[in-house]
Amino acid sequence: MGDAAAALREATQALGETSDSPRLDAELLLAHALQIERADLLLKLPELTAPAAFSALVERRRRSEPVAHIIGKKEFWGLDFQVTPDVLIPRPDSELLIEEAVRAFAARQPQKILDLGTGSGALVLAALSEFPGASGVGIDASAAALQIAHNNADALGLADRARFLLLDWKSPDWTDSPGSGFDLILANPPYVSTDAILSRDVAGFEPHQALFAGKDGLADYRIIIPALAKLLSPTGMTLLEIGFDQANPVSEIATASGYHVELKQDLGGNDRLLILRR
Repeated sequence: MGDAAAALREATQALGETSDSPRLDAELLLAHALQIERADLLLKLPELTAPAAFSALVERRRRSEPVAHIIGKKEFWGLDFQVTPDVLIPRPDSELLIEEAVRAFAARQPQKILDLGTGSGALVLAALSEFPGASGVGIDASAAALQIAHNNADALGLADRARFLLLDWKSPDWTDSPGSGFDLILANPPYVSTDAILSRDVAGFEPHQALFAGKDGLADYRIIIPALAKLLSPTGMTLLEIGFDQANPVSEIATASGYHVELKQDLGGNDRLLILRR
């Protein structure tokens, strides 16, 4: 395709109407086409040649396909996670759950961690990477998603401490399977209203069962929160991701179930996390 620096400039311009981060997207795609790390791409850019395959990758992104799907991975908490259209792409905002877990357990590490709706396994595996004495369980209603979680646990060397269960919390007695006495529960459940209008790269490519939760986006919280009592240890805590406008209604559900609630904002200043304690 020619000079890599010129190709990168052209790709950045081509992606300007599709992406909020066209330069970053172009760099990730070019690094993938060259089979090198992005840091090496930036370091050696003047001496590199863009392969012919790069233009096809750019065109896929121009048509709104997520970069993570094109290159097959997404970085989360400094770790690379395999992703496919079967799992929700891990978001930087969700790292707030891990940050708060590390802060909350600075004095004593959790022994048992549960991830509700694990998807790629990003939350539970990131937590296990921080807490070497802990074991973790991730549940998901998608067998395809659990295969990705297994793959990520293997790739990260955490398979001996992670267990994944095919389990739907809409099923009766679902709390019987994961066990009990969890010190830390992580959950990023579906919380998007079915009436919401999402960007094309989300609505057209990511699994809808991991996104939508009824007309008000609260359907899964109404199931999960009352069930936490059967899963938590007496001193355990739950870190629950929420939509930017859901702090009040989800807090009301949690308070009605007997939990003390603390709200945290993400880097953008949006309500993003509820901490639930008994």
